[in-house]
Order: sequence, then structure tokens, then C-alpha cells
Amino acid sequence: MNAFVTGLPAVQDSLPAARLVDFIRSQEFDRPTLVIDTDMVATQYHALKAGLGHAHIHYAVKANPETGVIARLVAEGAHFDAASRAEIELCLSQGACASRVSFGNTVKKPADIAFAYGAGIRLFAADAAEELEKIAEHAPGAQVYIRLLVENSQADWPLSRKFGCDPEMAIALLHRARDLGLVPAGLSFHVGSQTRRATMWGPVLDSVAETWHAARAEGLDLTLLNIGGGFPAFYGEAIDTPTAYAAQVMAQVRARFGDVPRVMAEPGRGLVAEAGMIAAEVLLVSRKHDNDLHRWVYLDIGKFSGLAETMDEAIRYQFITDRDHEHMGPCILAGPSCDSADVLYERQMVSLPLGLRAGERVLIRCCGAYTSSYSSIGFNGFPPLDVVVI
Repeated sequence: MNAFVTGLPAVQDSLPAARLVDFIRSQEFDRPTLVIDTDMVATQYHALKAGLGHAHIHYAVKANPETGVIARLVAEGAHFDAASRAEIELCLSQGACASRVSFGNTVKKPADIAFAYGAGIRLFAADAAEELEKIAEHAPGAQVYIRLLVENSQADWPLSRKFGCDPEMAIALLHRARDLGLVPAGLSFHVGSQTRRATMWGPVLDSVAETWHAARAEGLDLTLLNIGGGFPAFYGEAIDTPTAYAAQVMAQVRARFGDVPRVMAEPGRGLVAEAGMIAAEVLLVSRKHDNDLHRWVYLDIGKFSGLAETMDEAIRYQFITDRDHEHMGPCILAGPSCDSADVLYERQMVSLPLGLRAGERVLIRCCGAYTSSYSSIGFNGFPPLDVVVI
């Protein structure tokens, strides 16, 4: 991979993205604004669905909870993975059937379990005995799936440690669920966000399949496998098309698990990231001393106002300016706040036009996921990220 991120990558550029660029360039924004193209969301949904086959797509609402996104996915026939009462209410308010919504957070308030059950939701996640007891009390007879720890993720943004349990405990929890009058439907896992190649799923699937077959050998009639998210978006490094990627994942699932009656997938980033673009503004271009070989470029958006995933430089956003035809040079990219942690890219600098000046616009590509939902309400007084749906 190159040391610097270029302004406009040569791979994975698509005509639909031009609609975002044209719209932003035709508008005036007085604050950082995310523009979402729901036609692109729908296109990505059907591309993933073509590859996933009989698997149900449960959109991970946390990736982008904008009502226009949810409404469009309801219209396209999607299911939904909700992590809270508010996300459940959002999905239902936009016309989603309760039977198409799962409560996928393994840590839930008893009152929220009761609310979800009362609203008609019958599918819940768990990874601990106490969670099963709460579900049994407040959602009697519900279906549950047990989330497994993933220890060998190759994702750019691993999701280990906080959620899931080890294989031995997972099987014990399935038995416990049955004893509590719940339906132990199956297992879930998350390979890690932004798993760039489908082959990276192999070691994780091997581990999950071992637990799956061990549980069935103990008389547990598992019918549900939730393969979670991990479906990648384009951040400058070439990735497979969504249909090809999803088909490769499903081929690996079939090879290890056989004919599972019900498979769930929970894409978030892979559904909405490429459908979003942020309009930002340069606040300052400076150097720390006269002999600096690089510039500091400060934007009016930073880690606290939507770009939290630049933490540890894990997600490498791509940038477009009106000067991309000019000579480029490396720079450290930073946000506007007075927090010294609000530096976006320093270890791997960004290449931006040498003529870039304060007041000029910068477009940040593939920002439809985990930007507006991570944006603070106003740290340092800087406004949260605006959202416009087209």
C-alpha cells in the first residue's frame, strides 16, 4: 500500500458517486454535512442480496440510523438488527414488521426487553446466563442466539473481547436457554468490521463451525446461524464487488455448516458507507516551523464530529478537492477542536494539493457509515454533523 492516500483513487469509482459530487458542488453548506444517496443504498442492498442467496439481510441500524435510509431499506424488503429500544422504535416507525427486527445487543435493560417483546419482536441475542434469565422473564418463549467470541479476526476494525463467549460456555448457554423455556435457535459471531477479503473469514468460520457441530452432537437442534457483519466498503484499497464477496462468504458457510435452514447477515458499513459523502471545509493550512517538509491541514470536521473511525488510522477515508489536477504533497490532517487527540492522519499522511487554502471545500468519500451516528452533540461548541438525504 502506498505511504500516502491520493486525492482521487483509480479503483472502484462509479457513476452513481458522481451524483453525490454534483449535488454537493451545487449547494452551499455552512457546517460539515453528510449527503446520503438512498438509490446507492438500495443498489448495494440488492447486490449483497444477490450474493447472499437465501440469507436474510438484517441491516445494522447503528451504521446509519437516518430515517430516509431506514425507510428505503424497508421498501426494499430488508430486515433489521437493532441495538436499542430507540433503534427498534425507529425501524417500526418507518414501517418495518416486528418479525423482521432482531434485538442484537447482548447487553439489554429488562425494560427494553419487555418493550421489544410487547412490540412483537421474538429474536434476541445473548452471551451470558444472566442475560438469558432477563429474556426468559420479560420475553417468555422467545428465540435466542448465542454470540461467540472471535479471537482470530483479520478485520481492519476487530470487534473482540466486549461481546461473545467461548465455545464451551456458548453450548452451556444454549442448554440453559432451553431449560428457561426459551428457544435456543443458534449461534452468532462477528468477523470484524471492514474484513477486506472474503478469504479472511475462513479461520473464524472454522472455529464457529466446530462449536456448531459440537452443539448439535449434544442434541441441540440449531436452525439459525447469524454471520454478522464485516462486509467491506471502499477506502482506497481495491475490494471485490459486493455480490462476488457475499457469494464467496456463503460458499464458505455451506462448506462448513451444510444446509442451515436460516442464515442471517448484518451488514452495516457494507450497505451504506459508499452511499455517503461529507462536504467539509479547510480551516487552516500551516507549518510548525519554516523548514517543515509537510503541512498541517485543519478541517471543520474531526474525530468528535463524525470521523471517529480515524482512531488509530484504522479507516482511511479518500478526499476530493477542486485542485486535484495540481501538484500534490503530504500533510497531517487534523480536526477543528482544541483536543490534541483530534488528529486524523499523521503516521500515514494524506496527499492533498499544494495549493489548498482556507475556505476551500474538501469532499470526503465513502462516509455513509459510522459518521453521523458517532458525531457528538457539540464538543468544543462545534456543531454535530448535518445529514441530507437525496
